[in-house]
Amino acid sequence: MPDGRENLTISVVEGLAQVPSAAWDACAGGDNPFLSHAFLSALEDSASVSQQNGWAPRHVVIRDVSGEVLACAPVYLKGHSAGEYVFDHGWAEAYQRAGGSYYPKLLSAVPFTPVTGSRLLVRGDLPPPVQTQLKRQLADAFLGLTAGAKLSSVHVNFIPDDDANVLHEAGFLPRLGLQYHWNNNKYGDYSDFLDELTSRKRKALNKERRAVAQAGLCIERLTGAAISPAHWDAMYGFYLDTGARKWGQPYLNRKAFRMIGERMADRVLLVMAKRGDSTIAGALNLIGSDALYGRYWGCSEDVRFLHFELCYHQSVEFAIERGLARVEAGAQGEHKIARGYLPTLTHSAHFITDPGLREAVAGFLDLERRAVRHEFNVLMEESPYRQSPDTV
Repeated sequence: MPDGRENLTISVVEGLAQVPSAAWDACAGGDNPFLSHAFLSALEDSASVSQQNGWAPRHVVIRDVSGEVLACAPVYLKGHSAGEYVFDHGWAEAYQRAGGSYYPKLLSAVPFTPVTGSRLLVRGDLPPPVQTQLKRQLADAFLGLTAGAKLSSVHVNFIPDDDANVLHEAGFLPRLGLQYHWNNNKYGDYSDFLDELTSRKRKALNKERRAVAQAGLCIERLTGAAISPAHWDAMYGFYLDTGARKWGQPYLNRKAFRMIGERMADRVLLVMAKRGDSTIAGALNLIGSDALYGRYWGCSEDVRFLHFELCYHQSVEFAIERGLARVEAGAQGEHKIARGYLPTLTHSAHFITDPGLREAVAGFLDLERRAVRHEFNVLMEESPYRQSPDTV
């Protein structure tokens, strides 16, 4: 029985400008703002993502005989491993010591963004069996690109279970990671959330918030048209300062911030702190259909507990008010647990072409998965909730 493949074309495009935004978004869906054409194209159009800085777009697109886009994937030819949040530097060093060339490699991900979402993007109005078939074809296309260009590897980062299953069947190696997410248990307000914490943790959070309230600051949440160029200027300044302290070279430029503001301001939440007429701190979040995603923070004045207020407590309040199911506060940070953000497993998938390196990486990942699950269980014992969630 024909499977329809003879009527499909698979192509590689070197920029989102070559894919109509409506066609891309029909595959990406509206849940995750980082997968939207608006966000990804802002990175490219601002040159924050480019071949010159080691992120050469190589997006995969599947079309039917009429040219209609049925599936697509954000893909990049990488000249390094920076900005990925799934670390393979050790693999690269080992392979290069053995005489191999690890770079360039292929990566399917959202640049600079450790947020889970499908990378095998398929139109949601297609029947489930067709969606699964198209996901498999995208996975096959990744392998074909890797083999055709004689690349060392292809990596697919921060993926949901269904993508992970498809990629595992295609021969990719599974990898686990840890993040910290806050889950909304249908709270009516912030007090309902506090009521689920142990007495000691509840008192600690109230103490943090009182300290910020007594610091003489005005805290405001801004979305959509309420965000002005001056707000973006301030937020970009905070981003540069934090980036310089943490990793030396911020990934996004000011043009990227402007384009994000122009193209998707209604999906942006800025939480800003002001002292008088001066904005002294800010946190940048993106709003999904069921989640709030915290991304960047910075400040020009050191105020005790202000980071926790802007990045965690305000996010929780906003999510409760909007009826969002969770808050994803980005990578790392065990301190988030005390503020109600619990450890959550993340998934990625990796295909290594060299048999020797593949065997070594497979062994490493087997041990790492056990270690991550153990760490998850240990961290869950630190839960601030009166009723402890399940372990794995």
